[in-house]
Amino acid sequence: MNPRFRASPSTEHFWRTEQLLEKGLNSRGIASLVREGSLIRVRRGCYAPGGWWSGLNAATRRRQLIYAHAHGTRTTSTGGFAYSHTSGASLQRLHLWGVDDVVHLTQATCPSGISHGRGVVAHTRRLGSHELTFVDNMPCTSLERTVVDCCLTFNLRQSLILVDHAARLGANLPLIRDHCSSLAGRNGVVALRRALELADPRSESAGESLTRELLHRLRITPPELQYVVRTPLGEHRLDFAWPKRKVALEFDGRTKYFDYRPTGEVVFEERRREKVLMEQGWTFLRVEWRDLFNEAQFKARILRALDQGSDG
Repeated sequence: MNPRFRASPSTEHFWRTEQLLEKGLNSRGIASLVREGSLIRVRRGCYAPGGWWSGLNAATRRRQLIYAHAHGTRTTSTGGFAYSHTSGASLQRLHLWGVDDVVHLTQATCPSGISHGRGVVAHTRRLGSHELTFVDNMPCTSLERTVVDCCLTFNLRQSLILVDHAARLGANLPLIRDHCSSLAGRNGVVALRRALELADPRSESAGESLTRELLHRLRITPPELQYVVRTPLGEHRLDFAWPKRKVALEFDGRTKYFDYRPTGEVVFEERRREKVLMEQGWTFLRVEWRDLFNEAQFKARILRALDQGSDG
């Protein structure tokens, strides 16, 4: 991309059509840049650098689509809405699994079918002041309201991932339970209610939440979460542990290794930790995303390890 078309810090990576025209491009030039991949048309009237956009992960891309909506409608929207449902969850950096990239917003009045453009769903509901917050300077439904709205459209596993993380971030679970009680009979309320029953803020990732749900559903003896073991190398925390059997279960999700430090360093430390714990008699089981969808094999591995484990 030509340096003269860099976005200003206030708009970061997005340009409206009129901004590109002000930079000296015409409609044919914009179309040419889109064809060659230098520009990506994120939504009508809003563009982003192609190289930057293609490097985004799914969660970041969902969030950037919301920013693009806000940027693209800055001069055309009268406001009066808040980002909600999965868009509210994305802005609040909540863990989501199996969701699409649709931008959701809630407003008090019913919009026309085309007022917000493609890829946007507008919900009609009057929100109280306690149900609103601001994230990244944009109006958004509160953490608790966001959880309720999402879970009414989610299945149990999606709901549990979300509720676990919301609880970890300090969501008011009694308030969510009150919302749940008032929604008896609504579609999706069963998944919300069940997720609240199973919620545990100690789960640190979507994979850990799904692993815990699977252990529960398969009626395997519940493990202890984030169990701390002392070794000559210091204290080590295990995702799941059956201490009496000295069996540890670790979820080996990709994000666990790529969020903070280089992969090689993290893997080396994980294996070093595993070795010292095995010298103390611990059995290690590692599961990946694919293992959570082969339930018979997953159950057999866990039960075999527990049957062979130490009694103390």
